[in-house]
Amino acid sequence: MEGRISQIETFGSVDGPGIRFVIFTQGCKFRCKYCHNPETWNLNGGELVSSDELLNKALRYKAYWGKEGGITVSGGEPLLQIDFLIDLFKKAKNLGINTCLDTSGGPFSLDKNYLVKFDELLKYTDLILLDIKHINDQKHIDLTGKTNKNILELAKYLDSKNIPVWIRHVLVPTITDYDEYLIELRKFIDTLSNVKKVEVLPYHNLQIIKYNDLKIKYPLEDVDIPTEERIENAKKILGAN
Repeated sequence: MEGRISQIETFGSVDGPGIRFVIFTQGCKFRCKYCHNPETWNLNGGELVSSDELLNKALRYKAYWGKEGGITVSGGEPLLQIDFLIDLFKKAKNLGINTCLDTSGGPFSLDKNYLVKFDELLKYTDLILLDIKHINDQKHIDLTGKTNKNILELAKYLDSKNIPVWIRHVLVPTITDYDEYLIELRKFIDTLSNVKKVEVLPYHNLQIIKYNDLKIKYPLEDVDIPTEERIENAKKILGAN
């Protein structure tokens, strides 16, 4: 089976435990104002690559992974290609490869037909990195163009299935960096029993170069990066590891 792939990183160190072979899928329906990978938005872009080809490439680096490493599929939004994910992860597990899914959860649905496929994917998924963009639904819509209701349902569903999760949250001044929202997010996280780690990802603006290259206006040109004080404040409130 083939998937639309944007790029590959062979020695990823920030997308799950250990050293990871990171596969960035093509396609995303979110339009996050700070998106780091706008080149992945186009659903029909990227390159068609088979799961076998990706795994053959990944295995070349297995010696560097150590006990915790493996493959991570990020994006874009990987869940837009769930059939491909199932095929890739199933084959990976047969090869003894640790699998990690990095998702914002946008495509998730409690629809029975969707859950059949999603439950199949979970059989072969060791860890999920769940990026909660904003805990407030209206602010989430303002930030991404989409609701967060199904994303919070995803978090609850993963908890019910006892799937290990790392929660990731991007700290953006004037958008997510308010104590009231951080406290609300912490309260939600505390209702989950499967969260193994919380990561605060400080906003940066290095992606402006990509926007300029793609001739896309960057929405947050006037937003500064968070101060160390605010980063530490967010980590403390969220109980970040």
